[in-house]
Amino acid sequence: MLADPVLQAGAPEVIVGGAALEADVRWVHVSDSAGVARLLDGGELLLSTGAGWPSAPDALREFARALHHAGVAGIVVELGSGQTGIPDAVAEVCRGAGLALIALTREIKFVSVTEAVHRSLIAAQTDALHERQRLHELFTALSLQGAPADVVVAETARALGAAVVLENLAHEVIAHETLRTPVAEALGQRADADRVPVQARGVRWGTLLALPGPAHPAGRLTVLEQGATALAFGCLADGGDAEWSLLAHRGIIDDLLGARFANPADIAARLASGGFTLSGRLCHGIVARGVESTADLVDRARQAGGAVVAAHGGGDAVALLSLPESAPLTDALVARIAGPTRTVFVGPAADDVLGLLASLRAARDLAASDRAEGGPRVRRVDDRPLERFVASLRDDQRLLAHSERMLAPVVAYDRERRGDLLEVLAALVAHPGNRSAAAAASHLSRSVFYQRLTLIADLLGADLDDGETLAALHLALSARRGAAHT
Repeated sequence: MLADPVLQAGAPEVIVGGAALEADVRWVHVSDSAGVARLLDGGELLLSTGAGWPSAPDALREFARALHHAGVAGIVVELGSGQTGIPDAVAEVCRGAGLALIALTREIKFVSVTEAVHRSLIAAQTDALHERQRLHELFTALSLQGAPADVVVAETARALGAAVVLENLAHEVIAHETLRTPVAEALGQRADADRVPVQARGVRWGTLLALPGPAHPAGRLTVLEQGATALAFGCLADGGDAEWSLLAHRGIIDDLLGARFANPADIAARLASGGFTLSGRLCHGIVARGVESTADLVDRARQAGGAVVAAHGGGDAVALLSLPESAPLTDALVARIAGPTRTVFVGPAADDVLGLLASLRAARDLAASDRAEGGPRVRRVDDRPLERFVASLRDDQRLLAHSERMLAPVVAYDRERRGDLLEVLAALVAHPGNRSAAAAASHLSRSVFYQRLTLIADLLGADLDDGETLAALHLALSARRGAAHT
């Protein structure tokens, strides 16, 4: 209101300002009475000439204290006929109480101020009604569409313009949308957040939190309540919050592999929010083939004293596993956690978030390169030195350039003729001393396999019996698989 042209016409002088100017104005009251405090309900902007104010300093202090106790938003005094200056006693009380005090040095019509404030209040109320209706339509649509919890959380954050976090009853983070706030910073501010319960029919599933942010026309709590209601409908429709845990795990895995975290601290904070710690633990990235549900895997890992974050995709379970240092990940323990009939790919042990991410990527690369039938098996990246080396140089442009340069003729041939030369070459480097086994791995007869090798040698202008050439081709193929998988 101080910036409104109506008040600016009075050449206002701020006697007490600062944080006091942030007070909300609920209404305007015009009075010169010394007993006006008893007529106020709180939140009023008092307009006065001060003509009826007491003159004694002690009485003025008591008058100002009464206004403060009544909850007045601020005092605007027009100097001239009533007061030639703001009494020191009044200014003293207002400074101590943090109560806005403004002097108008020119005469204005108080009725114009009243009209301006009331117009603003009515406009704000109208905006709030429209915004509440928009929010109701938005969250009703999300509920009817069966939107998952992470979508509801994201829409709530966008509506508020502030970070929003969904927790379960154990205070584990299920979903979050931090907008431009770093994840670690946002999760560290949860103690200062506005929060509403996610509940329906007497059952509570969690809490929806909004971190400090801008005011909202409909009220921040109103927005949160709409989001919480949509989440509660989702829980009722799904029969409970079982989907939340799967969602939380999938979100962590997807964000990790999609490199959507700004720094390692964000990764650590997100993992810690789900009860997954790295300090003093043995941690691995693993891929378990043929797992239909990650719930059993998570339960078995916990029974073994471990913490796990797992997601399902493409027929494989992709997981982060944290174990006590006293319980190394033996083949027997792998079989116990993943199931005795599974083939499992295990990344190197890690003790920090970047190492854990590299371990998971290496396990996925190994799984992508190994589609052999048979077995339950435990395959470890540590037993595949070339795979581990390529994983460590995943983002090195020189390695990628080597791969593209060396394989370009074969890649072009396969693309133009829908050929299988890359698969034949992969079988060759996987069985460098046994071309019969390489042919069998390619599902080709030996004669056809040898014809393919002759064509590859001609395209590359290379001797496929030369050990150094085979090593370079093996490196190029591994780098290509890693880049494609990323």
